[in-house]
Amino acid sequence: TEHLPSDEFLGEEVREKLLYYPTVTREAFVNNGRITDLLRDGSLPRNVGLGPLDPELDRFMICGSPSMLKELCAWLDAQGFTEARHGDAGHYVIERAFVES
Repeated sequence: TEHLPSDEFLGEEVREKLLYYPTVTREAFVNNGRITDLLRDGSLPRNVGLGPLDPELDRFMICGSPSMLKELCAWLDAQGFTEARHGDAGHYVIERAFVES
């Protein structure tokens, strides 16, 4: 993501809108914790300089294990966000990269 702001095609949009917040759950790192926990307690938006999350303003692209997606989607839905499906507008999209067994 460090090169995106200077990308000739995406740079202008990225400089204004993309927030990258790396966090890990097991290793020692400056940001530590599960995304779902960091969203629930408000620390993720606070740590990147945002106010409370708002369906009128905020959008998400999420990727992760099936269990993380289920948990995060349930939380987003409870906060008034909706999934974008089959070309319909929504507040979040899901990248389903993991194969469920």
